[in-house]
Parts: sequence; structure tokens; C-alpha cells
Amino acid sequence: MSWADHTAVVQAGVVTEETAPPERLTLRPPANRVSRRAIGYWTVWAAVGWAVLIGVQAVFVLTSDDPPTWLTVTWAISCVLAPLHLLVMPQWRYRIHRWEVTGEAVYTQEGWLKQDWRIAPISRIQTVDIERDPVEQLFRLAKITVTTASAAGPVKIAGLDHTEALALAAELTKTTQATPGDAT
Repeated sequence: MSWADHTAVVQAGVVTEETAPPERLTLRPPANRVSRRAIGYWTVWAAVGWAVLIGVQAVFVLTSDDPPTWLTVTWAISCVLAPLHLLVMPQWRYRIHRWEVTGEAVYTQEGWLKQDWRIAPISRIQTVDIERDPVEQLFRLAKITVTTASAAGPVKIAGLDHTEALALAAELTKTTQATPGDAT
């Protein structure tokens, strides 16, 4: 029933479950945190990135007869920023990353400097995927990707315990199959 049809029926004084206004989903903080092991996972990935950057800078500074001053300065700055980033970023991300699944929607919140809140109505879900890179496997973690009929792209829940991710994917699949609609 279109919103215009709904309005006409309500103005006529007939309100049924079918003619009741559609429930509005509101943006709110999701209830569940990701696995605590995600802190270690994010730390390892950040450490690898810093090690590559500092290593490349070190090679140029230490093998050059007269390294440019700016390169030496950036190498020193990287050596100071890396430990600070490795201490702050994973803890901060853990405090921010949240997720929740209700009968109506999937709610996510992620990021650390730039935060992203998303709502994916259950009726719009098209696929549910579980992904695990090799480091996630070491930490017994997984990432769920919920693809929807949205221009904003899929909703991702990263840092989930692998067992919890499997149960969540099964629950979402069961719920979406029972939800009427064409997911568009």
C-alpha cells in the first residue's frame, strides 16, 4: 500500500494492521560490542603498516650518503607516532565498534576518527557473507558483510568472534527468508 493510499484510508477513519503507518527506524547506538580479541587484531594490522613505513624510511635514511632533512624528520616522527597509535587506536576502536540485530534491522557503528553509523532494514537484506583473512583466523575472528539494496553499500560487522559470526549469519539468513519483501 502506498503512503497516499494509507493517508486516504486513515482519513476515512479505517485503521488496521495493514493501514497502520510503517514503523520508522531511528538511528541509535547498537547494544553489542565486538570481541575483545579485535583489539589484538587491529594492533597487529597497524603494527605491520607502521613497520613497513618505518622500514622503508630507515632504508633510505641509513643507506643515503646525505639523506634529505625532511626524510630524517619524518622517520623520527613515525618512530614517535607509531607506538602512540598502537596504544590508542585499537582501544578507541573497541569502544566505538558496536552492532545489534533486531527483528526489524541491523544496526552498526564503527570507526575511530571518522565514525559511521548504519541501519539496514531486514526487508532490504540481499546477502549475508562471512569473511576471514589469515590474521582474523589466528585471532578466531570473523567479519559479516550484509549486502542490501542501498546506494551506501554493504553493512559490515568486523571483529566478531567466529562462532558468534556463524550464529549471527544463520539468524540473519533465517530472519530474512521469513521477512516478506523483495529486498529492493
